[in-house]
Amino acid sequence: MTARKLPTRMVEKVWGREVLPAPFAAPPGQRIGEIWFEPPLQVPQVLVKYLFTSEKLSVQVHPSDATALPGEAGKEECWLVLDAEPDATLAIGFNRDVTPDEIAAAAQDGTIEDLLVWPPARPGDLFYLPAGTVHAIGPGLALVEVQQTSETTFRLYDYGRPRELHLERALAVADCGVYHPQNKRKITDGPVLVDGPHFRLDRIEGAPDAATLAAYPGALLVLPLEGAVATKDGSARAGAGECLVADGLASLDFSKAQVTLLTRAA
Repeated sequence: MTARKLPTRMVEKVWGREVLPAPFAAPPGQRIGEIWFEPPLQVPQVLVKYLFTSEKLSVQVHPSDATALPGEAGKEECWLVLDAEPDATLAIGFNRDVTPDEIAAAAQDGTIEDLLVWPPARPGDLFYLPAGTVHAIGPGLALVEVQQTSETTFRLYDYGRPRELHLERALAVADCGVYHPQNKRKITDGPVLVDGPHFRLDRIEGAPDAATLAAYPGALLVLPLEGAVATKDGSARAGAGECLVADGLASLDFSKAQVTLLTRAA
């Protein structure tokens, strides 16, 4: 097998949307918050999702591989903002160094939002979140999320929604400091957007150049944002909102591609 289009899964969320931006369409009456692609055997370590928000997501944190307990899995991730309402924001890290006791008290009385930094989110912003970063996503956003394949999430605060919180585990893995500015980038800073310990992410226009070809010698995920990518033999094709898994870049035709994300395991 050289390449194939990955199946997608729509996930309902309380904070999702009944109306999605093109090229997506939510089933009638469903609030879709996530559209994600089944992790393939070739790249099982990396999960790619689209996120669509109409409400704030919970304040949460993920463990690293080092801080995860048996049955848990580490999760580092990044967000690429595709579309944002004018006042859209994200919460990433604290506005000062805090203690676990301060976080616990603020999570319990609801003032944790005041301890977090809520930078504006604009199309083209890229935020890399090392495991342990306390974060939340605000309403009015459409994002691409690339992450370690893990659903281990510890909620600190959920705005009164009747969902389970995980304060003890969250405090055990949380980074109690500020978010490092070097972890925020612009899509124009690419093609290399993330070159981390668990995955790499590039944004290319048209066909990959020699440096990108050299950086992706094996299995990868291909996510067209504009235009389409196909196999050279015509056996598989993906357009905007779809994702290909390929054994290598050499088998792919980028003649109809405009803007494409490439990602692989580190």
